[in-house]
Amino acid sequence: MLQHLDRHRAGTLAIFIGAIFWSSGGLFIKLLPFDPYTILFYRAACACILFSFTFGKKVFRLDWLTLLVAIFYTGLAMSFVIATKMTTAANAVFLQYTAPIYVLLLEPYLFKFRLSRLNIITVIVCAMGMLLFFWGDLGGGDLIGNLIGLSSGIFLSGMMLTQRFNAPDRHEAGIFWGNLLIVLISCPWFLQSATPSATQLGMLLFLGFVQIGFGYMLFTYGLKRVTAVEAVLIATLEPVLNPVWVYFGYGEKPTFMAILGGLIILSMLTIQVILSPKTRTPQID
Repeated sequence: MLQHLDRHRAGTLAIFIGAIFWSSGGLFIKLLPFDPYTILFYRAACACILFSFTFGKKVFRLDWLTLLVAIFYTGLAMSFVIATKMTTAANAVFLQYTAPIYVLLLEPYLFKFRLSRLNIITVIVCAMGMLLFFWGDLGGGDLIGNLIGLSSGIFLSGMMLTQRFNAPDRHEAGIFWGNLLIVLISCPWFLQSATPSATQLGMLLFLGFVQIGFGYMLFTYGLKRVTAVEAVLIATLEPVLNPVWVYFGYGEKPTFMAILGGLIILSMLTIQVILSPKTRTPQID
């Protein structure tokens, strides 16, 4: 389907579909009765299989920068799944999308350019929105789960920044090795877990092959064909849809403070990327 579209439309559609796939994660993680590490094992194992069959020897390339990407990815994936089990899916995904705050703070120093006034305002407003998640914990929410969710945003920002240093043809390798690390870490829980039913196995396979596997493949494809600004805006579809699927499929309703905090963060980040100078990403096949 994508090959019949021009480059820009194909990239836009790829990221759009990828964000929809990502957004389904919260629902299936909530529905599955397994501990987070068992879910992580199945999900990562499927993603490794998909990436190795799709990209072949390319994903087995490993250097210190690719390994660093893999470590950040491992922390991101594990903290997100654990947080989704411990707190609401809305809190987990909104807190993960605090990542651009850290990128806005660190990127100017790492890539030697000046921190703009707009970036400073964005960080302040997003920090205020983030505080609303922990304000809600005074009413009985899970503070530890929210803190783990917050750490997923830190890991996501680390992965984004290290991928900027990494060569484009090594991006898939970083994701592959990250999933392989998750398989090794979570293997003891998998070995002690119960055999999943047919329905549960279907959910686990969907999480691995579709939600993570195809989701990241489509996002990587799209990043090579659209601007970075467009990619960020389209990807915000994930934190918008994630709590919607969980609400209708699992019955979990996020608190008003969490919704308000998430909307503040997403709105400010949207304003930031719209007003920032638009830089087109390299066009790489």
